[in-house]
Amino acid sequence: MREITIVSKNELGTLASISEALGGVGVNIEAISAYEKDKSAVFRIVTGDIISALKSLSRIPGLQINESEILVLNMMNRPGELGKITRKLSNRGVNLESLYIVSKKEDYTQVAIKPAPGYFDKAREVLNL
Repeated sequence: MREITIVSKNELGTLASISEALGGVGVNIEAISAYEKDKSAVFRIVTGDIISALKSLSRIPGLQINESEILVLNMMNRPGELGKITRKLSNRGVNLESLYIVSKKEDYTQVAIKPAPGYFDKAREVLNL
């Protein structure tokens, strides 16, 4: 699965502009994470149509846009499962850049995992993906 990471100035309305741009071309946001880091706004977005999303977002001035591969894991929906998975990665020396929930069902939770640069293949191996 692919993720779009956007970094911009942390200004009022940036998320609205991004969301409107995607919605305006019929791109549905399947997962999103938004936070501030060092006075910049950082958005991580998963969509079903990454090509249209990238094209639409490229029209917004002032955005740094990157596309990268992420791992998507279905884990049991019960207390402690995330701890087990992240401990397993940690014990094998895999550092993470980000992790967030993509969807939640009654019996499982789907999480997006982006290993830090250089750890992707090892993370895939550790998680048997």
